[in-house]
Amino acid sequence: MIFPLSLLRFLVFSHFLFPSGAHGVPISDYLKLPLVHKDPVLSARKALASDFQRLAALRAPVISGASTGSGQYLVDLRLGTPPQRLQLVADTGSDLVWVRCTACRDCSKRPEGSAFRARHSRTFAPFHCYNPACQQAPAPPESFACNRTVLHSTCRYQYTYADESSTSGFFSHDTVTLNASSGSHVEVRHLDFGCGFSVSGPSLSSARGVLGLGRGPISFASQVGKSFGNKFSYCLLDYTISPPPTSYLLIGDGAHQSSKQLRFTPLLTNPLSPTFYYIGIEAATVDGVPLKIDSSVWALDSAGNGGTVVDSGTTLTFLPEPAYRRILSAFRRRVSLPRTVAPDPNLEFCVNVSSSFSAARRRLPQLSFRLAGGAVFSPPSSNYFIGAAEEVQCLALQPVNLGSGFSIIGNLMQQGFLFVFDGEESRVGFSQTGCALS
Repeated sequence: MIFPLSLLRFLVFSHFLFPSGAHGVPISDYLKLPLVHKDPVLSARKALASDFQRLAALRAPVISGASTGSGQYLVDLRLGTPPQRLQLVADTGSDLVWVRCTACRDCSKRPEGSAFRARHSRTFAPFHCYNPACQQAPAPPESFACNRTVLHSTCRYQYTYADESSTSGFFSHDTVTLNASSGSHVEVRHLDFGCGFSVSGPSLSSARGVLGLGRGPISFASQVGKSFGNKFSYCLLDYTISPPPTSYLLIGDGAHQSSKQLRFTPLLTNPLSPTFYYIGIEAATVDGVPLKIDSSVWALDSAGNGGTVVDSGTTLTFLPEPAYRRILSAFRRRVSLPRTVAPDPNLEFCVNVSSSFSAARRRLPQLSFRLAGGAVFSPPSSNYFIGAAEEVQCLALQPVNLGSGFSIIGNLMQQGFLFVFDGEESRVGFSQTGCALS
């Protein structure tokens, strides 16, 4: 998660889209980018470790940013002219698009896809530091001063993460080539991104970059999506299936026009964290029985604390401590399976789901959330129970201290649902039937 807390208002720059052999993109067309899960055998212990690292970074007050290593889905991006293929972390919790860059002329010793070869792209260009676009870049090192009289005084950026990892380089623009659902190719010219020539720290050791899909003006969703109805969507399919099915990131309105069962909830805005996709949870039930959780537990307060964020880069779901305790108690009462020792002390509720027990006994309770606007989100139990060992399932929920952070609907909870992020109407939609569109 990466976000500057004081984003300036976006200045409108020229972004021209040309599908191959056509003058415009059909209104029903949309961009279709495959999503690959980073770790198809992600263990419960590893998921917890990466999520805790990410949460610490999400809540860093100034030096924004989650470890890109905890983002679980990668998207193919073809950047430059001719196009170079890179796999970037798809992250709804960050704005900036950045890639690992190299200035090599003879790149024969560097594997393709390990870094963007800036010198090999005819259309690559860094912004000058006095270009208005440079005002959108994360703050450069304090030692850097823009010299307006020097022709090649390049716009610099720097991101520092909560674990002291950092990326810095030139804030730049280039052409990106994407596939449309109709089969045509679309070129997006002047995509603004960070070209990271210096990348260091534990969380960035293997990262090729981040595709920021947040609500800020420099995110991929904002720059590209405005030509496609200011909407994007995805359906995260179960990556534990072998072979794993392909998930997709879809940019455009046509991606969900045929899904009539979409349910919507309004997007909320937190001025202190404008990047995040906040939604409002109003109540929770287990097997249809309402839990006694005060509405203030879910609320986003005037100090910017609380609320619930939909985040593709966090695996598990994190809920306010009082709500978590009520849900945990309800599960303990309703599950008759034998308890078993968790592989990680942070997993409080694990059960033996051996096939020797009847199907009725192995059934796990139905958790549902009533959202602002009346929509009800009822994921299957596989979205909030994780396989921690053979024939062992653990509740994949974690508590958040009330008043010190926010709740997160992670990507495991989102699996099997089409999620639509509608910037035009300021709302989020979801449907269990829309995944066929992928």
